[in-house]
Amino acid sequence: MQKLFSLFSSLTLVITLLLGVPNPAYAQLTSYSIIVNTSFPSTLLPMALFSFSGKRPDSLGVNAGQFAPCPNSPNCVSSQSSDPDRRVEPLAYNSSPEVAFQSLKTTIQSLERTKIVTETENYLHVEFTSSLMGFVDDVEFYLNKDKNAIEVRSASRLGESDLGVNRKRVESIRTMLLDLGAKA
Repeated sequence: MQKLFSLFSSLTLVITLLLGVPNPAYAQLTSYSIIVNTSFPSTLLPMALFSFSGKRPDSLGVNAGQFAPCPNSPNCVSSQSSDPDRRVEPLAYNSSPEVAFQSLKTTIQSLERTKIVTETENYLHVEFTSSLMGFVDDVEFYLNKDKNAIEVRSASRLGESDLGVNRKRVESIRTMLLDLGAKA
């Protein structure tokens, strides 16, 4: 009987979350309505149960001034790619390399759902997490002083297509740097 009750309770909770109906444990009944005591909408609760972060790739980093090549899937862009579908321009700068890299770091830290994983004097690895399903993209920046540019590579960990998110992210960062006065 206890197993049946546990199963019923679990199913009730799952159905409650899927339908977006407040769980009685998080709600207060008044004579007019139900007040939900939670910090995020109940329609997003089911998505919070799942995380699509994937495994961090082993191929991250710079080797002899080069990122790992983009995979065959269309969910990666790189300033070092020769494939026009995957190529983005590097981030140019007109300040000192150190100031440009610090501006980039400041810009990244101002963005939501970002985590700087690795930081050296000329390299950043940043994880960007999507708001809805928790997809994680790995974005790498390499300060290439020989080219007066910051090389960039942005790749999704999971899935085939990213619906252009990686390219849009790089271009958004470029625009933010331009607004700060960098050449980008």
